[in-house]
Amino acid sequence: MDIHEEEITVSQADLDARNHVNNVRYVQWVQDMAESHWLLKSSEATRNKFYWVMISHHIQYKGEALLGDKLLLKTYVKETKGVKSVRMVEIYMKNSLKLLTTSETIWCYMSHDTHRPARIPEDIQRLFS
Repeated sequence: MDIHEEEITVSQADLDARNHVNNVRYVQWVQDMAESHWLLKSSEATRNKFYWVMISHHIQYKGEALLGDKLLLKTYVKETKGVKSVRMVEIYMKNSLKLLTTSETIWCYMSHDTHRPARIPEDIQRLFS
Protein backbone atom coordinates (compact mmCIF):
# COMPACT_ATOMS: atom_id res chain seq x y z
CA MET A 1 0.00 0.00 0.00
CA ASP A 2 1.36 3.41 -1.00
CA ILE A 3 0.91 5.88 1.88
CA HIS A 4 1.29 9.60 1.16
CA GLU A 5 2.04 11.88 4.13
CA GLU A 6 2.09 15.63 4.63
CA GLU A 7 2.57 17.84 7.68
CA ILE A 8 0.71 21.06 8.40
CA THR A 9 0.52 23.58 11.21
CA VAL A 10 -2.91 24.83 12.25
CA SER A 11 -3.29 28.53 11.40
CA GLN A 12 -5.81 31.17 12.49
CA ALA A 13 -7.66 30.73 9.17
CA ASP A 14 -8.33 27.06 10.09
CA LEU A 15 -10.26 27.92 13.26
CA ASP A 16 -13.97 28.33 13.95
CA ALA A 17 -15.75 30.45 16.58
CA ARG A 18 -14.76 27.94 19.30
CA ASN A 19 -11.07 28.37 18.36
CA HIS A 20 -10.57 24.80 17.22
CA VAL A 21 -10.19 23.54 13.65
CA ASN A 22 -13.43 23.98 11.74
CA ASN A 23 -15.08 20.78 10.47
CA VAL A 24 -15.14 22.19 6.95
CA ARG A 25 -11.34 22.62 7.07
CA TYR A 26 -10.91 18.90 7.79
CA VAL A 27 -13.00 18.10 4.71
CA GLN A 28 -10.84 20.49 2.65
CA TRP A 29 -7.69 18.77 3.91
CA VAL A 30 -9.14 15.38 2.89
CA GLN A 31 -9.74 16.68 -0.62
CA ASP A 32 -6.33 18.37 -0.73
CA MET A 33 -4.59 15.14 0.30
CA ALA A 34 -6.37 13.12 -2.40
CA GLU A 35 -5.41 15.69 -5.03
CA SER A 36 -1.82 15.91 -3.81
CA HIS A 37 -1.39 12.14 -3.93
CA TRP A 38 -2.92 11.97 -7.42
CA LEU A 39 -0.65 14.75 -8.71
CA LEU A 40 2.39 13.08 -7.20
CA LYS A 41 1.71 9.63 -8.66
CA SER A 42 0.05 10.31 -12.03
CA SER A 43 1.46 11.65 -15.28
CA GLU A 44 0.33 14.86 -16.93
CA ALA A 45 -0.85 12.81 -19.92
CA THR A 46 -3.13 10.76 -17.66
CA ARG A 47 -4.45 13.87 -15.89
CA ASN A 48 -5.27 15.40 -19.28
CA LYS A 49 -7.49 12.39 -20.05
CA PHE A 50 -8.99 11.53 -16.66
CA TYR A 51 -10.08 13.14 -13.40
CA TRP A 52 -11.77 12.13 -10.14
CA VAL A 53 -15.06 13.22 -8.58
CA MET A 54 -16.09 12.63 -4.99
CA ILE A 55 -19.32 10.64 -4.79
CA SER A 56 -19.46 9.73 -1.10
CA HIS A 57 -17.70 11.04 1.97
CA HIS A 58 -17.70 9.93 5.59
CA ILE A 59 -15.57 11.61 8.25
CA GLN A 60 -15.31 10.69 11.90
CA TYR A 61 -14.02 13.20 14.44
CA LYS A 62 -12.11 11.78 17.39
CA GLY A 63 -10.30 14.82 18.78
CA GLU A 64 -9.73 18.50 18.19
CA ALA A 65 -6.82 20.56 16.94
CA LEU A 66 -5.99 24.09 18.04
CA LEU A 67 -3.97 27.03 16.80
CA GLY A 68 -0.30 26.12 16.29
CA ASP A 69 -0.82 22.35 16.52
CA LYS A 70 1.38 20.39 14.13
CA LEU A 71 -0.59 17.72 12.29
CA LEU A 72 0.41 14.66 10.27
CA LEU A 73 -1.96 13.77 7.42
CA LYS A 74 -1.82 10.33 5.83
CA THR A 75 -3.72 9.03 2.82
CA TYR A 76 -3.90 5.76 0.96
CA VAL A 77 -6.22 3.91 -1.39
CA LYS A 78 -8.02 1.13 0.45
CA GLU A 79 -9.79 -0.46 -2.52
CA THR A 80 -10.27 0.02 -6.25
CA LYS A 81 -12.99 -1.69 -8.23
CA GLY A 82 -14.50 -0.86 -11.61
CA VAL A 83 -14.86 2.93 -11.81
CA LYS A 84 -14.60 3.60 -8.05
CA SER A 85 -11.78 3.98 -5.58
CA VAL A 86 -12.03 4.12 -1.78
CA ARG A 87 -9.50 6.51 -0.28
CA MET A 88 -8.70 6.84 3.41
CA VAL A 89 -7.32 9.97 5.06
CA GLU A 90 -6.19 9.99 8.67
CA ILE A 91 -5.17 13.12 10.57
CA TYR A 92 -2.93 12.82 13.64
CA MET A 93 -1.27 15.12 16.14
CA LYS A 94 2.28 15.00 14.84
CA ASN A 95 4.10 14.66 18.17
CA SER A 96 1.82 12.19 19.97
CA LEU A 97 0.33 10.43 16.91
CA LYS A 98 -3.09 10.84 18.55
CA LEU A 99 -5.69 10.17 15.86
CA LEU A 100 -7.94 13.22 15.34
CA THR A 101 -10.02 12.23 12.30
CA THR A 102 -10.52 9.40 9.89
CA SER A 103 -12.28 9.67 6.59
CA GLU A 104 -13.37 7.26 3.91
CA THR A 105 -14.18 8.80 0.56
CA ILE A 106 -15.41 7.09 -2.58
CA TRP A 107 -14.07 8.64 -5.76
CA CYS A 108 -15.20 7.96 -9.32
CA TYR A 109 -12.69 7.93 -12.18
CA MET A 110 -13.98 10.13 -15.01
CA SER A 111 -13.08 10.68 -18.65
CA HIS A 112 -12.43 14.26 -19.77
CA ASP A 113 -13.67 13.32 -23.25
CA THR A 114 -17.09 11.96 -22.23
CA HIS A 115 -17.49 13.34 -18.67
CA ARG A 116 -18.68 9.86 -17.78
CA PRO A 117 -17.21 7.23 -15.47
CA ALA A 118 -14.29 5.21 -16.84
CA ARG A 119 -12.98 1.85 -15.68
CA ILE A 120 -9.82 2.33 -13.65
CA PRO A 121 -7.00 0.68 -15.61
CA GLU A 122 -4.56 -1.69 -13.95
CA ASP A 123 -1.61 0.71 -14.37
CA ILE A 124 -3.49 3.40 -12.39
CA GLN A 125 -4.45 0.84 -9.72
CA ARG A 126 -0.77 -0.14 -9.38
CA LEU A 127 0.23 3.49 -8.72
CA PHE A 128 -1.47 3.32 -5.34
CA SER A 129 -0.91 -0.28 -4.28
